Amino acid sequence: MKIGVIAIQGAVSEHIDALRKALKERGIDAEVVAVKHKSVIPECGGIVIPGGESTTLCRLLAREGIAEEIKDAAARGVPILGTCAGLIVLSKEGDEQVEKTSQELLGIMDTKVNRNAFGRQRDSFEAELDVEILESPFTGVFIRAPGIVSCGPEVRVLSRLDDLIIAAEQGNVLALAFHPELTEDLRIHQYFLDKIFKNA
Repeated sequence: MKIGVIAIQGAVSEHIDALRKALKERGIDAEVVAVKHKSVIPECGGIVIPGGESTTLCRLLAREGIAEEIKDAAARGVPILGTCAGLIVLSKEGDEQVEKTSQELLGIMDTKVNRNAFGRQRDSFEAELDVEILESPFTGVFIRAPGIVSCGPEVRVLSRLDDLIIAAEQGNVLALAFHPELTEDLRIHQYFLDKIFKNA
């Protein structure tokens, strides 16, 4: 089993570390790899699109040929986790800022995003979140975070903050506005591993 973390831009090592720790907790031997070029994604049983700068991320994914590979993987039911900028990249529709910068979103999730939903008012903060898939609150780390403003009927809303959707799931795809990899709490990564191993 191979799990790929997109490593062309953004907070990569934290996700790799969190996944390795979560796998170790389970006693499962799987490989977590940093994906910088095309041809790796088709070998992966799970994909993580981390935070970063969404305009750059979209451009590099398209340029490297990785964008099409992620779309193909999504269509095959491969579990995908997108955090912060990853949530934007997975969306079907963006706000004016996204349109202005001509971001090529992957369109995998039936969601519309506000790119700087929490960014301008408060650059970074933490909040205790009720997340539907977890039994107790999760500390969400938000860094110039986006938010989902609307979603289609097939999208399951998992958490909200200030009237914005900050965690959602559509089939094999999980999108978060916050950074679970910046905490010691591995429950969301464990949930993602559940999706991967059910799909294997």
